[in-house]
Amino acid sequence: MNRNPSPPSSEVEEEEDAVGNTVYSKHWLFSILTRLIEVISPEKTEPIASPEGIQMELDEEMENDICKVWDMSMDEDVALFLQEFNAPDIFMGIFAKSKCPRLTEICVGILGNMACFQDICMSISKDENLGQVLLQRLCDTDSPTLLETSRLLLTCLSQPEVANIWVERIRENPSVCDCVCFIMSSSTNVELLVKVGEVVDKLFDLDEELMLNWIKNGTCPSVGPSVDDSPEELPDFKIVPCILEAAKQVRSDNPEGLDVYMHILQLLTTVDEGIQAIVQAPDGGKETWSLLYDLVCHDLCQPDDPPIIVQEQKTVLASILSVLSAMFASQTEQEYTKMRKNMPLIGSLIRILQYMEGCGKRAGDSSKESEQEETGTADVNDKDFHLKILKDICCELLSNMLQELTKENTLEGLHQGHLNEEACSCAFQNLLPLYFASVESFLEVLREADQTLADNLEKRFPSLKVHS
Repeated sequence: MNRNPSPPSSEVEEEEDAVGNTVYSKHWLFSILTRLIEVISPEKTEPIASPEGIQMELDEEMENDICKVWDMSMDEDVALFLQEFNAPDIFMGIFAKSKCPRLTEICVGILGNMACFQDICMSISKDENLGQVLLQRLCDTDSPTLLETSRLLLTCLSQPEVANIWVERIRENPSVCDCVCFIMSSSTNVELLVKVGEVVDKLFDLDEELMLNWIKNGTCPSVGPSVDDSPEELPDFKIVPCILEAAKQVRSDNPEGLDVYMHILQLLTTVDEGIQAIVQAPDGGKETWSLLYDLVCHDLCQPDDPPIIVQEQKTVLASILSVLSAMFASQTEQEYTKMRKNMPLIGSLIRILQYMEGCGKRAGDSSKESEQEETGTADVNDKDFHLKILKDICCELLSNMLQELTKENTLEGLHQGHLNEEACSCAFQNLLPLYFASVESFLEVLREADQTLADNLEKRFPSLKVHS
């Protein structure tokens, strides 16, 4: 019998309306984008704009709907749909007109999710206007917006195909450095500080020229609080003090964040200008040394920690000791000499080496202990690249510090318990044979302070007795 076809079922309608393989509705998403276009149209000033410049609140229903889009944008099909319907251009209009921080935050967050997908990230990154607008968001005063902007930048910098685009763009915008320094030096938002630190760490790791530019950076006439809007009273945004201030903020609450900021300092020491920026500060580098010394001697790898803690803290310890070693080798000022010869730091360095040996023995290599004492090979798992780096840096700093000890310093170390036969044996075991001259020099000083201890060490390490 001839008749008209039956109407499509609701399931078919839902499939045709679905975004890709998701259950999300194209119609609903399109309606949200349409509403966003409407609120940035010339006739529309609410809820995102205010002629008086007063921050506006986002309508509750609109906020709920856009937040749903934010969540949905983590799906690639949804992200592609938003890209197809020019969502980035809509967001750019919102950034230009919005007086509503919450709306700006959400839109940057959606872009951040979209940028997780390579093709979309490439499109976003190549849009010069959008790129400039996003960098301007770093000068925002709203912490949630700054957090989402930093997350978006880190996502783009982490994709090799577009990283250079952003590095070049940031290098050509000196104000980015000032905005970032202002955040690091003034924010108390730990989550924001960690994310901004990750951005800086990535930038410095990707481009040495940019790092050098930031090291030499002076003041910013447009960022930060000032008195009577007088340029000469603006804060002096030097990179090292800003990094230290951020590190102090994240120190207690976020070990991963501390790791990030210590690695930034370590990257600075890879260039002469960075070392000079650290040691030629107005305080002669004392603030940097004091913070790093305090971390090693009072926070990390403590006597009441199990030896396995060195595995957890190996990267942050390696960064800290690397900076201390660079500072120690660079400083020549008389007032700094006393700080160098600090026995608690030497005791901490030896404890780190002892803990590494403990980790190695736990791995089943304890049978080689007697052989190691004579050959100077430490019981560290060679497959653990980061642990080996920590050992090398620790030994270099320890050898330099031991070589400068006087009889008085050594007596102080013996009295305080930082030096004893067990500690010295551990030090010698790790330093020999590479740092033979340093060990020999220290042994001569030790002989003046404690002849018996020196004799016992010579018996355990016959190679030293031959040269005495």
